[in-house]
Amino acid sequence: MLFNVRNFFRMAKLTGTSKQLLRQFWYGPPGQMNVNLKGRDLLTLQNYTADELKYLLWTASDLKQRIKHKGEYLPLMQGKSLAMIFEKRSTRTRLSAETGFALLGGHPSFLTTQDIHLGTNESLTDTARVLSSMTNAILARVYKHNDLDLMTKEATIPIINGLSDLYHPLQILADYLTLQEHYGGLNGLTVTWIGDGNNILHSIMMSAAKLGMHLRIATPKGFEPDLRITQITEQYSKEYGTKLLLTTDPLEAADGANVLVTDTWISMGQEEEKKERLEAFQGYQITMQTAKSAASNWTFLHCLPRKPEEVDDEVFYSPRSLVFQEAENRKWTTMAVMVSLLTDYSPQLQKPTF
Repeated sequence: MLFNVRNFFRMAKLTGTSKQLLRQFWYGPPGQMNVNLKGRDLLTLQNYTADELKYLLWTASDLKQRIKHKGEYLPLMQGKSLAMIFEKRSTRTRLSAETGFALLGGHPSFLTTQDIHLGTNESLTDTARVLSSMTNAILARVYKHNDLDLMTKEATIPIINGLSDLYHPLQILADYLTLQEHYGGLNGLTVTWIGDGNNILHSIMMSAAKLGMHLRIATPKGFEPDLRITQITEQYSKEYGTKLLLTTDPLEAADGANVLVTDTWISMGQEEEKKERLEAFQGYQITMQTAKSAASNWTFLHCLPRKPEEVDDEVFYSPRSLVFQEAENRKWTTMAVMVSLLTDYSPQLQKPTF
């Protein structure tokens, strides 16, 4: 029956309005998921349900289609301002938030510890309260995740995690949008992580099972993901009926993988551990040899910036690599988060199959 309806849409000479009305009659209204995220914080994907994650990805696809491909102007942030606190360097997080918020008609303010009193002669509590009175949301890239927890208690506006030592939720949403676009769906995919048990991995662990993805993790001994997060991930795997593997063998983890993922072995603030880490991660570089045991349709992701010891050029610049599409999608998923937390916007694009 669905096939016949789609044929009807293709053959009938209908106006855009008529098509939309027919689609709503057949499929239901575009925003039928009954999800409302307005006023929420985004510190970790652990706090978001499967439907809420899908809604964010749906909104990202919608904004990308309407703004990038159709050339529409959507001033959804007109009259609103965003405080962007950055304790660490940033390329993708800063640009995606700053240009994305401006593209939606809002005013982003980029603030480093050199620009404001935070951490020098003003407490985080006072900063959060002041920014709450002047802006509509705070996006913060911090060293300590506890600082974000404190900020949410003191602020009266949404707080968005732009990266912390525990999580990087904006990055993982971009990864999922990229996989959604490439594979046409997420459910049933096997994602393999080869590398450090860091904030990127933690965000994947807090969300993959909710979207029906199997997870295989290879980390060197002593560099495993946080034990508490691992325990939650094991519960998710049982709850959502997905498979979970934790190993120290990269080739074992890569077996049957649709997606190979890695990240830097030496995060900002870990420079003194460089020698120790490079020794510990010997054999963890992703190469075409690693991919031999992966699924025939394997792809590669890396949140960037990338160093050659993590993945060689043959994989990184191959047609299998989705890293630059992934980087661009940071903009659309970050915009989707801001729109969802600050407005009542509902996607106009038909809901994707996840």
